[in-house]
Amino acid sequence: MKEGLAGKIAKLFIDSKLTILLMVVFMVIGVYSSFLIPREEEPQIDVPMADIFIGYPGASPLEVESRVIKPIEKMVSNIKGVEYVYSTSMQEQGMIIVQFYVGEDIERSYVKLYNELMKHMDQMPAGVTPPLVKTRSIDDVPMLGLTLWSETYDDHQLLQIANEVNHEIRKVTDVATTHKIGGRSREIRVVLDKNKMASAGVDMLGVAEKIKANNTQMTSGAFNRNDTEFKVNTGSFLQTVDDVENLIVGTSQNQPVYLKQIAQVLDGPELPNEYVTFGYGAAFEEVTSKYPSEYPAVTISVAKRKGADAMKLSDVILDKIEHLRTTIIPDDVQVSVTRNYGETASQKVGELLLHLLGAIIAVTLVVMLAMGWRGGLVVFLSVPVTFALTMLSYYLLDYTLNRITLFALVFVTGIVVDDSIIIAENMHRHFKMKRLPFKQAALYAINEVGNPTILATFTVIASVLPMAFVSGLMGPYMSPMPIGASIAMILSLIIALTITPYLGYIFLREKDKKNASGEIEKPIEIEDTRIYKIYSRFERPLLDNPFKRWMALGITTLLLLGSVAMFFTETVLVKMLPFDNKNEFQVVIDMPEGTTLERTNVVTQEIAQYLSGRPEVVNYQTYVGTSAPITFNGLVRHYDLRGASNTADIQVNIKDKGDRKLQSHDIAKLLRPDIQRIASKYDANVKLVEVPPDLRC
Repeated sequence: MKEGLAGKIAKLFIDSKLTILLMVVFMVIGVYSSFLIPREEEPQIDVPMADIFIGYPGASPLEVESRVIKPIEKMVSNIKGVEYVYSTSMQEQGMIIVQFYVGEDIERSYVKLYNELMKHMDQMPAGVTPPLVKTRSIDDVPMLGLTLWSETYDDHQLLQIANEVNHEIRKVTDVATTHKIGGRSREIRVVLDKNKMASAGVDMLGVAEKIKANNTQMTSGAFNRNDTEFKVNTGSFLQTVDDVENLIVGTSQNQPVYLKQIAQVLDGPELPNEYVTFGYGAAFEEVTSKYPSEYPAVTISVAKRKGADAMKLSDVILDKIEHLRTTIIPDDVQVSVTRNYGETASQKVGELLLHLLGAIIAVTLVVMLAMGWRGGLVVFLSVPVTFALTMLSYYLLDYTLNRITLFALVFVTGIVVDDSIIIAENMHRHFKMKRLPFKQAALYAINEVGNPTILATFTVIASVLPMAFVSGLMGPYMSPMPIGASIAMILSLIIALTITPYLGYIFLREKDKKNASGEIEKPIEIEDTRIYKIYSRFERPLLDNPFKRWMALGITTLLLLGSVAMFFTETVLVKMLPFDNKNEFQVVIDMPEGTTLERTNVVTQEIAQYLSGRPEVVNYQTYVGTSAPITFNGLVRHYDLRGASNTADIQVNIKDKGDRKLQSHDIAKLLRPDIQRIASKYDANVKLVEVPPDLRC
């Protein structure tokens, strides 16, 4: 037989001592790369997207739309690369969402957007504020949430502690941004008495101007004295209640009027403009009985830098929190981890790696049934080398370990082993026939099936790779799967032509066996094998009888058409991604316009009380007048902009998926009717938002 490309490659490695060394090196590099690759919940999605905020004091929503928003929409739409432009007009302000096409350069897109806005600002009406451009990315979603709550401290005191904790967290490498939700800041409030003001002859506007004028400090120059320069600062900021009370705000009957004569000055927490609470559910009765009610809370959300390892970063931050318990955080202040995507990412990666190992073992067992334990061992040693090199390629391509990249490996496990199985099985067959010396038989076997194996590998790649070019948001989200699968198949072909021939030559050779009379047994013919006999019994009637042959083809065609029809009849629902079984979901509450903060809080607390009695709920946090830490859905839907008095969120954490039977999607469907029934009493609009990115938003 003419020596082909596959045979030439295999000839170089089949008896080389360097082959086993290469195999060990590939495994070591691949395993080491798996520790270097960052782990995170979802794959990186580079979609340039920005929000433009612009103010127009005194204008109605109609004026904002016609005089500001529409002209900006027009100029932004003319930028090359812009795919969608959405806008919202409100009283005295407006917002425009600009989304570029997937694949556009992020930095250049933002520069073009900013330049276009600045170039046309002279066409805006008088009084319009300069536009504020805020970019958005997948890394804006917080990967860690820490909720500080206490039975003895109020939200004002908790915020002071949270400020110090937040300052320490920001020092950690790879922390991009942090955000505090809840708590009340310190405020010096002046409560004026109109009767005393009237008798003193001062007015509210004058008092406000006097307070503002006295609460300033500036550098007013310098002077020299004795060859030394002295800086002169005039004024000082108001710091204490006495400073405010002793301000002179006017004169009456040639006597100064002090602020304390006409007003009461209070130093303490500001008036509440949002409520954040923490409570336990009924999942763990011992904890619920110890902390039966809801407690004021402050949540710190932490977002990571692009490419950082979520698992390692969360571990570093939690270690720092344990250290801060001895210095900053009092003993009676609890710190609950209400979100940890680093931990869930690690669990997901571990679970997928376990499934990958199970798939390799299952394939090995199937091979062992056909070729014995020697053939199974050849495949078992070849496949891990392929995946090790795939891990190295992930690292070089700046991919992260997430459910999509690892799903690609699980997806191609059966395909990846095909190349090694074909080579090993044909070598095994020729070794059994013993028509040629072992080395010549091995090379003959590889030449026989090598070129078809190469062609089959690239055919499969050609069928998978187009998925990487899907347009829209799904494209970059799913691209690691076809790219990773294609890389794994190319590497499997390389291993099948280099490592597998060496392993097959070592393990599959058999010594001549002698029978009871001492004679060497005859080589086994393929017609004598059990698999051939079983296959022949089913296949030969189809080859010999035309009626049976066409009958089998007809039945196969009907089954194919029937399976395709299931999509159109919706017997089988088509969904790009399965529901992710997460340990959390959100309840989004919208009260009618004009609802007060306290009324919204009442409705939220009633829904929260219902959730606290559910056996699936571990804990929950209510956010009234503000938004909960955003998820992937919240990022796209701009839930972080929810901050009116008639809006609220409830972040619900449920049992770990290993401790419950229902999936998070089924739990959300189970709770939805009761929550909507409670909300309907107050004309509230309620949505249960599942955290898994469905990409339908």
